[in-house]
Amino acid sequence: MVCGNNNNEEKEKEVRALMEMKASMDPFGHYLTSWTINGNPCEGSSFEGVACNDKGQVANISLQGKGLIGKLSPAIGRLKHLTGLYLHYNSLYGQIPREIANLTQLGDLYLNVNHLSGKIPTEIANMDNLQVLQLCYNQLTGSIPTQLGSLKKLSVVALQSNQLTGAIPASLGDLPIMVRLDLSSNKLFGSIPTSLADAPSLKILDLHNNTLSGNVPPALKRLEDGFLYEENLGLCGLGFKSLKACSASDRKPEPYGAATRDIPETANVKLPCNGSQCLNSPKSKQATSITIGIVVVAIAVSAIGILAFTLHRRRKQKLGSSFHVSDGRPSIDESRSIYRKSGSPLASLEYSTGWDPLSDCRSFNGVDDSDEETFQSFRFNLEEIESATQYFSEMNLLGKSSFSATYKGVLRDGSVVAVKSISKTSCKSDEGEFLKGLSILTSLRNDNLVRLRGFCCSRGRGECFLVYDFVSNGNLSRFLDLKEGDGEVLEWSTRVSIVKGIAKGVAYLHAHKAKKAVLVHQNISAEKVLVDHRYNPMLADSGLHKLLTNDIVFSELKASAAKGYLAPEYTTTGRFTETSDVYAFGVLLLQILSGKKHISNSIRLAAAESSRFQEFIDPNLHGRFFEYEAAKLVKIALLCCSESPFERPSMEGIVQELGNCSSCI
Repeated sequence: MVCGNNNNEEKEKEVRALMEMKASMDPFGHYLTSWTINGNPCEGSSFEGVACNDKGQVANISLQGKGLIGKLSPAIGRLKHLTGLYLHYNSLYGQIPREIANLTQLGDLYLNVNHLSGKIPTEIANMDNLQVLQLCYNQLTGSIPTQLGSLKKLSVVALQSNQLTGAIPASLGDLPIMVRLDLSSNKLFGSIPTSLADAPSLKILDLHNNTLSGNVPPALKRLEDGFLYEENLGLCGLGFKSLKACSASDRKPEPYGAATRDIPETANVKLPCNGSQCLNSPKSKQATSITIGIVVVAIAVSAIGILAFTLHRRRKQKLGSSFHVSDGRPSIDESRSIYRKSGSPLASLEYSTGWDPLSDCRSFNGVDDSDEETFQSFRFNLEEIESATQYFSEMNLLGKSSFSATYKGVLRDGSVVAVKSISKTSCKSDEGEFLKGLSILTSLRNDNLVRLRGFCCSRGRGECFLVYDFVSNGNLSRFLDLKEGDGEVLEWSTRVSIVKGIAKGVAYLHAHKAKKAVLVHQNISAEKVLVDHRYNPMLADSGLHKLLTNDIVFSELKASAAKGYLAPEYTTTGRFTETSDVYAFGVLLLQILSGKKHISNSIRLAAAESSRFQEFIDPNLHGRFFEYEAAKLVKIALLCCSESPFERPSMEGIVQELGNCSSCI
């Protein structure tokens, strides 16, 4: 009975703490309406975003992207059983309460993309179980606490895009399982600690856009593309692309205590203490000063020797190949190969407590070992998808369909992507079949197909995300039905080049044996042809029907039929073949030549009569085209649109025919 009372008292305390948090984070009561004083956070639909452990204690709070506009209350420190706190992508402001350090069981702390200010509490060092620390994209100031080096379970530290100053603590190099450290876009200065180069598990170190200086530790070359250091004008070092070799002046440390800057807590200097006691102990300050003095003298004494060594290395490099400076960095082709293997910079990282985890393909049946290996190289982490799209912000929405939404996103490496979100209810219910379809998508590689960068299937969200390269010029339909002076008119040579590129893309699909069967696109249209900044055409959604339920595929089919792309024999056979793709290509070719979205019977008739070219070809060209080329392309289009599928040419034959025309190359 006593235990029961204790449990009730604890639950009441948690509810009161949650209500204080609600009043602080949602002061106008717009978003956390389900949080009520009489509610039970462990039962029913009350307390949205709150989850409990098997003992009935509040263990997770997931309120990312909820529009919260208040402050994070110190009451958070009373929820001592929390293992995950996800408040990213909100508009929370004010300081991070020091009471958060009471959450000694917390594994994940996500406060990124808010408006938080003030210093990072040094008390965080008490959170021994912390594994992921996400404080990026805020307005935090001050220096990075050296005490973070005591958190031996930290695997991800993301502090980028704040206003942090001072030096990089050498203690961060003591984190044994840290995989990613991102301190980019701050105001950090001083040198890069040599201890970071020796961090055993480090894969990604992003320090770009700071004011760092001095010699880059040579051992960081092992990170290859995982080490980002650009926009630090004072850095120097051998074997790093875009960095100059260090001179004697580069090696002189910047005077500490300069009037215009804060005194850094440490750079390559380790404090002889742990925990928060370092800040308040006069002895530790005195020891630090002595240690810094010793290091400065040591650097000065060794500068001459280092300079001599550097000059010797430079003489040797002049005698060798100019490529020797790269010190084994991969070529462009090798880099591409490495990128394909890694898939995503964060592919191996998941929410450490299993909160909304990345699905494990190995749990599904019917998947070959080779497919599993491929999946590993294409896997993205859900946190990276959310971060790239700013938690699927409406501002990043590119378009919606009956089964998906597509968002523009920016990956942490700066590359721009398009993220297609598909609900689980729109995907094949048989997971084995779904994964076989996913395997086909990951196998497609052609310059005229939109490249799939990776995917992430989240059971918790009930969605699958496909990450494609972003294609900057939109789809082909925006170049059709243009009025005089309204929009960009494609030149004749550009149209011919686009036709040839589309033909190559479709021919690649038909030659690609997907699980011993020819791959048919099924949905070729002007909307499915994207155009990059060089006007290179790329087919979108190739193989996508392999993932979708039959009703979704059929709804897409009806839209295609309404636009005139559906081959006539489909009404009797109900089947898609290579020839049905050829028919759709023929319609698309007529659209490109005429500049019209709708190909009417009059346009087909004009195309069939060579004497009526001026009526058929896009009037926006004002006669600037070659009749010989136009006649050839029209002939190909009409053959493709033949009523009989047996009279249509193959895509391979079309590519060859286009290649035979010297102006079409």
